Amino acid sequence: MDADEKKKVQQKNRESIRNLNLYWMYEMVNSSQQLREKMAFFWHNHFACRNLNVFYQQGLLDVLRRNALGSFGTMLKEVSKTAAMLNFLNNQQNRKDHPNENFAREVMELFTLGRGNYTERDIKEAARAFTGWTANLRGDFVFRKFQHDAGNKTVLGRTGDFDGEDILNILLEEKQTATYITRKLYKFLVNEKADETKVKWLAERFHKNNYEISKLLEDIFTSEWFYDEKNIGVQIKSPVELLAGIQRMLPMKFEKDEALLLTQRALGQVLFYPPNVAGWPGGKTWIDSSTLMLRMRIPQLLSDRDDFNVKPKDDDDQMMGRMNNDDPKAKAAAGLKRTGKPILVHIDWKLYVKHFEATQREELLKKINGNLLQVKNNVSEDLIKQYSDQTGRENFIKTATLQVMSTPEYQLC
Repeated sequence: MDADEKKKVQQKNRESIRNLNLYWMYEMVNSSQQLREKMAFFWHNHFACRNLNVFYQQGLLDVLRRNALGSFGTMLKEVSKTAAMLNFLNNQQNRKDHPNENFAREVMELFTLGRGNYTERDIKEAARAFTGWTANLRGDFVFRKFQHDAGNKTVLGRTGDFDGEDILNILLEEKQTATYITRKLYKFLVNEKADETKVKWLAERFHKNNYEISKLLEDIFTSEWFYDEKNIGVQIKSPVELLAGIQRMLPMKFEKDEALLLTQRALGQVLFYPPNVAGWPGGKTWIDSSTLMLRMRIPQLLSDRDDFNVKPKDDDDQMMGRMNNDDPKAKAAAGLKRTGKPILVHIDWKLYVKHFEATQREELLKKINGNLLQVKNNVSEDLIKQYSDQTGRENFIKTATLQVMSTPEYQLC
């Protein structure tokens, strides 16, 4: 292809990834399998990958969603053979006598053992084992045996004529892998401050159960400590979780899907565009002086058709070096910097209000708080009522809901 043809293909891929983003957001909001989607979202960050080939990205997402509640071992092996990950981590450049260590390093540091639980020698030897692992243009995994180093390697104390599959099995044998995954999942589901005693107990069972994710989740969700007060409402919702949650609570349809993408960008989390191979750090990094105010304004923006005049973050790393070219997202972001754009949303208020048919008028605010918040609302009921429309039952439910969603407590889960 010439330069113009390549440019058109790249634009088509970016548009397709945009559509994949919207499709997955729709599934997060509307799917009856909420736990699967939430876990797929977790694995999307764990196996962070950026690739402008939409077929490669779609293939990786399929692996994550199919295995989200299944075997971590199976998912690790399938992810490691996807064209998206092999290309993102440069393993197509990993050949006999010219090893590229990037793929082996990230598999150990980010996917299994965690930093500090291996040596540089382990990485060099593991990289030799992954030589010849690549994918064709269709995205199918290909093992090129003539590019593979068939010599003996020593990794984590084991020696043999290992290939990539052998290395992954060795990593899964290590209890440290179970501990690393369990701690990360504990921070995602329970509390950013991991209780190491509980992590150790969960990890031992996770390893013993052959890395069955559903059994680990069962151990977490059926434990009494999961419902301790110290573990309730202590997580800051990620932007994607916040946006999906609002849409699940208030049935709505965006007039222009671009608004949803731009909101992701402004809040600092765009699906399929992690900042780097380590993914989004999460926690308090979601909150700064600009994003906090925007997060608390979103319910009002959606309802009042207010101007979306917040400048998206200039994160060229996240934009993959496309800040100054004619990428559609970069153009849209630049447009927002110049003028505000309204978020046009159609909310099905009748369907929402119907949930409160059996609730007495004096109990409405209490019921709304209970539906929306994980923790007690520190904003007084009188203040919420003061800024709510009390001219009628339906108007009060609508406006009080938006006021509660605009409190700091709604940012927590």
